[in-house]
Amino acid sequence: ADIGSKVPTLFYSHAYGGNFPSHVSGLLSFVARKGYAIVFVPYQTTGVSVAERYENLLAGFRKAARDYPEIIDTTKVGFLGHSFGGGASFALAYKCFTENNWGQDGRWIHSSAPWYSFEITQEELQSFPSNTKLIVEIYEDDAVNDHRMAADIFTNINIAASEKDFLMVKSDTINGYIYYAGHDVPTNYNAFDALDYYAYYRLIDALCDYSFNGNVAGKAVALGNGSADQITMPPGMRTLIQTDAPIVYRPENSFGFECSAFGNPRNNYCGAVTPVYDPAPSNSNILAYPNPFSSHIQLDHFDYPATYVLYSTSGQIVYSGSDVSNQDFSHLTPDLYFLRVVTAHSDNMLKLVKQ
Repeated sequence: ADIGSKVPTLFYSHAYGGNFPSHVSGLLSFVARKGYAIVFVPYQTTGVSVAERYENLLAGFRKAARDYPEIIDTTKVGFLGHSFGGGASFALAYKCFTENNWGQDGRWIHSSAPWYSFEITQEELQSFPSNTKLIVEIYEDDAVNDHRMAADIFTNINIAASEKDFLMVKSDTINGYIYYAGHDVPTNYNAFDALDYYAYYRLIDALCDYSFNGNVAGKAVALGNGSADQITMPPGMRTLIQTDAPIVYRPENSFGFECSAFGNPRNNYCGAVTPVYDPAPSNSNILAYPNPFSSHIQLDHFDYPATYVLYSTSGQIVYSGSDVSNQDFSHLTPDLYFLRVVTAHSDNMLKLVKQ
């Protein structure tokens, strides 16, 4: 409402299963209140291929630009996405940057907790326009997408170190309130809190201001290379972790989707960000049964104190606690789920099918 001239526009690629804009209405409202447009394109979750989802997103973005030329300024654009959408943002942005010449006066990508990145070659990753800015953001307790996927793209893209930053968001507990840096930050599944605003919205705002307006104060926040303006969180909360050379120490099997899995088209690049020393060895003897399960989950030959977190494929936590065996999961929708089992000595991810 009340748009008098076209404005810089953000193109959002949602997570797998996150088809409804209500899932991220906080983000959409925040961007609009800042004076930008944002395009949300839903894609089909099941019954289609990855290529069809990418084409759905790309066609939707281009259609929006055609249908709303009085609102959308394609000379100043940002591409952001989460999980499936975080991985997809690179190919989608590249196509719009190079085929449509979007972003000649300002362009950026923000990818959070990215899943596998399809339809982007190593040569294309090395060919992004010189004015492209980038933030890649991961979450400390994400148990869904291997951090190596994020580190791979960040390391291999041709954007200058001064114009890109790799950030990790840490979990916190303050006065009994848990700020959980899991896979689904930010989201409207849970209460809006400091992780949503300070670790995500604030960076998007600053990235826009720097890329579209040339504001150096915006760069200090969005791409501050570890500056106090960038990494500082509210009093008592742990700072964001910034690096230009990400190394992943958690074992691959602590994630639901491993970087080196056959399904990752860039699995040959995973080793470049895997250290020799792994401080969190896994216990491969843990077995969950029955699998598929209908109501209850049991663990075979495992009696250590542990914390259990059960995730849906979209990263939503459907159970968290210390006694998974006595929980009734019959209400869950039949689908693939991930059970994270964390002890004092190991961190394991088990894949389960609900029938």
